[in-house]
Amino acid sequence: MTVLLSNIFGAKPAMRVVRSDESFEQAGKALKSEIARVFGRSLAIREVDSGSDNAAEIELNNLTTPYYDIERFGITFVASPRHADIIVVTGAVTVAMAEAVRKTYDAMPQPGWVIAVGDDACGIGILNDSYAVLGGADKILTVDFKIPGNPPTPCDIMVGLLGFIKGLGV
Repeated sequence: MTVLLSNIFGAKPAMRVVRSDESFEQAGKALKSEIARVFGRSLAIREVDSGSDNAAEIELNNLTTPYYDIERFGITFVASPRHADIIVVTGAVTVAMAEAVRKTYDAMPQPGWVIAVGDDACGIGILNDSYAVLGGADKILTVDFKIPGNPPTPCDIMVGLLGFIKGLGV
């Protein structure tokens, strides 16, 4: 009986989380220093789903989980394009979503950048020849950087963001 009560009311042992993805940590540390150098503050990202299968969104969402914790590297996802430095477009741009993507970009303060994440947003996905799809994000916006993959892993996204910021030439 005492064992049962101690299990219910006693302290619970928690497993220690060990990160095994050293390349992600290295990319994150390099990204944090580049963000501080270029922006002097954190980097705000607004994600726009333009008609995807949610694969890239899941990987972007994984970046915000406690395992990856992208905010420790100075990156935040914001709810409004008015607060964003970068708009991340995922999915092939459908006819129905083209206007919403344009309005989201127009609401973003300038200078603002557009990054296409995933094969469909980059214009090389299988959905690009569909009757209801305009194509990649570059069909309606000027895309500054592309991160291909179906879907790209969280580490691929981090390395892509690092390459984008280094390519700004600031």
